[in-house]
Amino acid sequence: MAETEHARVEETLKRIEGQKGVIGTIVVNAEGIPIRTTLDNSTTIQYAKLFHLLSMKARSTVRDIDPQNDLTFLRIRSKKHEILVAPENDFLLIVIQNPCE
Repeated sequence: MAETEHARVEETLKRIEGQKGVIGTIVVNAEGIPIRTTLDNSTTIQYAKLFHLLSMKARSTVRDIDPQNDLTFLRIRSKKHEILVAPENDFLLIVIQNPCE
């Protein structure tokens, strides 16, 4: 990744992390391995593994319904958290936030 592109990515992540209610962010590579996180190790590994699998299944489901379509964003809300998942070709961005804020 070029240095300017890396700086833009870091700036974007810092802006997301600074939003009210954001508990943490995780960036996962294409193999499902966390490459950047603001959470503790065990939480990071759990979220990375489960949301990598979920996003792959959701992407497959979208393509099964319409082969010309693709998953661009996944939003899950529970009583405790709202999890936003943005899949890209080379990585997955997971943002965990408090749904009340």
